[in-house]
Formats: sequence, structure tokens, C-alpha cells
Amino acid sequence: MTVIHNLGFPRIGAKRELKFAQEAYWKGETTAAELQDVAKALRDRHWQNQAGFDFVPVGDFTLYDHVLDMSVTLGNLPKRAYEGGGDELDAFFRTARGRSPLDKGAGVAAGEMTKWFNSNYHYIVPEFDANTSFKLNPQRLLEQIKEAQALGVKSVKPVIIGPVTYLWLGKSKDDSDRLALLERLLPVYKQLLNELAQAGAEWVQIDEPCLVTTLDKDWRQAVKTAYHELNRTTPKILLTTYFSDFGDNLNLLHDLPVDGIHLDTINAAGEIHKLIDLLPATKVISLGVVDGRNIWKTDLNRLLDTLEPIRARLGDRLWLAPSSSLLHVPVDLDQEDSLDPEIKNWLAYALQKLEELRVLKKALDSGRDSVKAELDANAAALKARRESTRVHNPAVKARTAAVTKEMGDRKSPYAARAPKQHAAIKQPLFPTTTIGSFPQTAEIRKSRSDYKKGAISEAQYIADMQADIRECVKIQEELDIDVLVHGEAERNDMVEYFGEQLDGYVFTRFAWVQSYGSRCVKPPVIFGDISRPKAMTVKWSEYAQSLTQRPMKAMLTGPVTILNWSFVRDDQPRADTCLQIALAIRDEVLDLEKAGLGVIQIDEPALREGLPLKKEQWQAYLDWTVHAFRVCANGVEDQTQIHTHMCYSEFNDIMQAIADLDADVITIETSRSDMELLKAFDDFNYPNEIGPGVYDIHSPNVPSVESMVDLMEKALKQIPKERLWVNPDCGLKTRAWPETKAALANMVEAAKILRKKYA
Repeated sequence: MTVIHNLGFPRIGAKRELKFAQEAYWKGETTAAELQDVAKALRDRHWQNQAGFDFVPVGDFTLYDHVLDMSVTLGNLPKRAYEGGGDELDAFFRTARGRSPLDKGAGVAAGEMTKWFNSNYHYIVPEFDANTSFKLNPQRLLEQIKEAQALGVKSVKPVIIGPVTYLWLGKSKDDSDRLALLERLLPVYKQLLNELAQAGAEWVQIDEPCLVTTLDKDWRQAVKTAYHELNRTTPKILLTTYFSDFGDNLNLLHDLPVDGIHLDTINAAGEIHKLIDLLPATKVISLGVVDGRNIWKTDLNRLLDTLEPIRARLGDRLWLAPSSSLLHVPVDLDQEDSLDPEIKNWLAYALQKLEELRVLKKALDSGRDSVKAELDANAAALKARRESTRVHNPAVKARTAAVTKEMGDRKSPYAARAPKQHAAIKQPLFPTTTIGSFPQTAEIRKSRSDYKKGAISEAQYIADMQADIRECVKIQEELDIDVLVHGEAERNDMVEYFGEQLDGYVFTRFAWVQSYGSRCVKPPVIFGDISRPKAMTVKWSEYAQSLTQRPMKAMLTGPVTILNWSFVRDDQPRADTCLQIALAIRDEVLDLEKAGLGVIQIDEPALREGLPLKKEQWQAYLDWTVHAFRVCANGVEDQTQIHTHMCYSEFNDIMQAIADLDADVITIETSRSDMELLKAFDDFNYPNEIGPGVYDIHSPNVPSVESMVDLMEKALKQIPKERLWVNPDCGLKTRAWPETKAALANMVEAAKILRKKYA
């Protein structure tokens, strides 16, 4: 019989139950026991959703982040996490967000946060130094196994991050060699695997996605060392990778003493038969055949054409699963009661993807006739999508084909245009600004919701938004910030807001996915060619500028981020879709300039995120993404200052591409990593202006004036004072007003101290 299994299920709940339980606990409105009750109810429901699967994942659920959970399991939380007392949960949340509900003072420094491979999920970076030791703490996993077994789940499959990937994901705080810790780490993993086996786990899924990246010989040797050592444990090991192909690492697998290998065939279809030919007949081959990161229906008939001969060759050695954890897709399409029915019929969320696997299993084991109705319905939906007149727009395709290289060039180089910009906005030394969004009150969210429901008039909605903009401008003037923003009260999400106003997009009510912790995003769906029917942001920015003599920064999301943070159509190259979006944003940029906005920020936090996982493929990606940004940004006059913003990714290794964007100012997250990004400037002379973030907005802690001055002093060692800005790490939408005002007041004071010292 064909085995079907799952690599992981979304944690947040179909109605974001986990998010609301987390936030209530952090506010002190509920107890830890109540939070755990919600978590248990979600786990139980998710296991029931996977009924009929041969193996069900356990340990894929977390109260914040699965990498942070692994740090707890390995006894590797930073010492500062325990400073405020309390229990393990308090230490867990201090590492995640800088404080637990016990903490009333300043809290502690939260763990660094960065992107999980090339996804928009953020993980908490493990911290190491030369003295790091590990101690097993398996209770979370063991308790969840007991929960699942009590619910009747017989074939539990614990999910853990592998030892090599865990070290690969982390950072050394003293520049010591992370790989030197492998010898200390492996005994703890051996102990963990044996305990999982004793708890009833026949198989353990060990995730080693570092194997789809470019590894040097030391890391490749570490993989061999680790699994020859772990071979001495009891359970069977399914070595799991996703998001790309093995590439040069494929040959590592031949002699690796594991019992099965999982391959992401959505991204590595060309390696299916290579893997089958490579592995001995004793090993299981798990094929990830349903896309774990996008929401289009699987072409089941076409897939069966591929799988049937493989099934005949492998027999029971063939396992089927999603390509990756379903963490990256929404929970249940059936909730979408207001989604366009035609487009809804083309989609599949997590629960529907599980059903696709059930259909595939039955077709392979009992023949296609046993699921004829399901296969016919699937084929009809795919045919309707291919033939839909809503998908293709000849005018958009013609405009995209006419784009020239010159459309991406500014009229003058930065050195010539910078003095004009500084004069136009009266830019002081160490100018202060924010990244764009300000705290969104319950009243603002209600007004947006009521307007969408038709409960209030458009006039009332506009009045509500304008009232919030007036308050944001007033607060910024009182704080004495130099370049203001309008606060983005009208925006539910930095991508969805634009998707709702672009042709070729459709938006949902329940397509929520976890970005980090309690932060959930609802990516819009690109189903067709993209165009902008009318201005999207001009009236709000124009109104905000009318309220002040200070420069007002207009806020846009860039084409690469809109692409990477959407569910993207899979019937044309991503580069083509990105250029369509770039032309739509270009129209908005030019309209903002005509309306008198002299500072325009085009956010691209997802530029680094979309990089292929193999370095040899980077340049091709960077070529088309940089081109798209330049096309959207560079039609303006010299005196218009273009900003961009990037955050929570490792940017050091693509600094040339960031410079090639030719934005006048880049604001970039650096505070959680203690200005680590600036090490890139030891060898790279960044040519334009930069604002390294001095205020970690993902923590409720208020940074001191001294800490921000200290961070800027570090920046001054690499960047001339004339080209430095002072700003937070990211937008302030998720913060509360009291802490925001206090932090920004300290930030402005830090800038004034720097001006006095370096004038």
C-alpha cells in the first residue's frame, strides 16, 4: 500500500485561535494554563484532520517558533532568558519577544529573528559561543506524543530539526566555529531519538533543509558524521528536505545510514529518478508531490501519470506527502464563503491538500476508477483555469514586452541628485524618520471592517482615516521627527492593501498564514496579469502632506515583496509577473510625485527572502528583481528622494545588489543583530544613504537613548555621518502608542546628541 504522511500542519488554527490566545496571555488577561488549553485543542483538531494518514506529525506545533522549540529541547536558551525568574515558558517568551507576562521593567534583548530559508516565515536564531553546552529537555515532544496516542493516533511521527541544520541556522556570538559544537550536540540527539522510540515512535522525521543549500566540504562532512552517529539509535529516520533540490549534495545520500529520504518534487522534479536510482532497495523514498507553499490545486491526473510507474517500481517503499510543511498555506478553503466561486474552484488550502493526498493514495492502490469523480472534478477545475479569459490581458503583456533598460535609470547619478534632495527637504545631519506604519487602534480596525461590510458610509470611513492621519502627524511634529509618514491607518496589510486594488489579484477572508509568533499575514492571490486601474495611495499621502510643512514620505510596497508575499500564479515565470507589478507601482510613484510628494519609500523586505537556495542561481534572480525595482522607482526627477526598506533577512551577501537598486536611502533592520549587518561595509563601500535600525519594534521594550547612540556610533565607523539616517527597524503597526511614543522620543534625542557631537 502507498504510504501517505504529512510533514507539518499550520499551527495558528482556522480562525487564528492561537494568535488570540497568545496575545491575551502576553497582556496578562489569561493564564498559562488557559493558553495551553487552546494549544491542546488545536493540536487535537489538527490530528483529527489528518485521519487516514499512515503517519501523522507530532511536534510540528509550537507556541511561537519551531526552531525556538528545538533550542528548548536541546537546553540552549540564552542565559538572559532566565534573568526575570518564572518557568520555562517565561524563558521561552523572553527569548522570542524580549519579555514574558511576568516582566514589568525593561525586559531583555529578544533573540535575533530572520527568515526561514526562502520563505516569509521568521525563526528565532539559535545562539552559540565556544562554551555552549547542550542538555536534553524532551518533555514537550513526549507530552505531545502521549496526547496524540490518547486521541487514537497510532502512527505518530515526531518532527525535529536535524543537528546539522540546527547549527547551520544559528549564529556564534564570539565568532567561534559552530561546527565544533557538533561533537557536543550529537549525544543529546541520540538520547532524544531513543526516548522518542521508547515513547512509541517507529519513525522520526528529521528535517535537514540545509542539504538543499550550497555546503562546503566541512558542512558536508558534518552531515556524514552526524548520521553515522545517529544510526546507533532505535527509531527509523526519515531525512527530510524541502524548498529546492539536492544538487551537488545528492551524492551524500548514497551511503548515509538513514531509512528514508524526502524530496520536494515541486522544486526538484528533475531529481526524482536520480534519487530512485541512487538509493538502495532497502530505503523509503518520500516524494513531496503536493505544493506545501502555494494554494493552487494539484493536477492529479498528470501527477498520477508520473507516479504510477514509480509505484510499480518501488511498491511499499513509495511514500507521498506535501512538498514541505503546510505551515506556509492557510487552513481551510471551505471557510471562504465570499471568495469568487470561479477562482475558489482553482484553489486548495491545507485541508484540501490532505484530501488530494488521500485521492492519490486510493488511485495508486485501487486504480483511478475508484476515484473517478474526484479526478474528473479536478481536471474540470484545471481546464477552467487554463481557458479563463480573466487570466490573460494582452495590453499588460504588450506593455511588459516594451520595457527598456533605460526605464530603470535615474536621470542623474546619486552624487548629483543628493544635494538637490537635501535642499528640497531641508535634510539635517542624522535625519530621523520612521518606516511607515504607526499603531493601529481598535477604533481604526473597526472602521476599516465596518466600511468593508457596508456598515458605514465612504464619507465616514474617509473621515475616520483622516482623523487618524491628523493625529499621527501631530504626534510626529511634537516628537520633532524630521521626515514624517501618514501612519497607514487605511492599510490592513502592506501587500494585501495593494492586491485589493490591482487587477489580476483576488483577496480572501481566511487565507491566514503565520509570519512569526502571533503575527499572521493574509497573502492576496495573483491569478492573472497585473495592472493598476487607478491610484491607490495618493489621496492619503496628499492629505497628510497638506497638514504639515515638514516633508511627508509616501509609502509603497515594492514589486518583489508584493510578488514574494502573495500566492503567485504558477503558469508563467515569476520574473514576468514581477515586472507587471513593477509597472503598476511605477504609475503610482509618478502620480505621487505629481501630487507633490518629494520623498517616496518603496519597501522591499522580501528581496533577500526570494533568493534561490543555491548560490550559483543567485545572480539570475537578482538580475530580474533589481531590474523590476529600478523600473518601478526610477522614472522620477532628481529632487525626488527614493527610499527603500529591508528587514529580518541576511543581507550581507547581497550588498552589491542592494546598491544596484540605486535607492537614495535604504533603511534596514540591524538592532536585534547589534549592527551585525554593518560588517559588510568593511569590504563594501555602500554608495548612497542608509538608516540602520536602532529600535527593535518586534519587542515591547523601550530602547534607551544611550543604546541607540551606541548603535549609531558603531554605524559611524563604516558610514560617513552625512549619509546616515536614524530610524526604527521596521513599521510600528503592531506596537501600542505609549511604548511607541517613548521609544521615538528617545530616538529623536539620540539623533540630537549625535548632531551636537558630530556637527
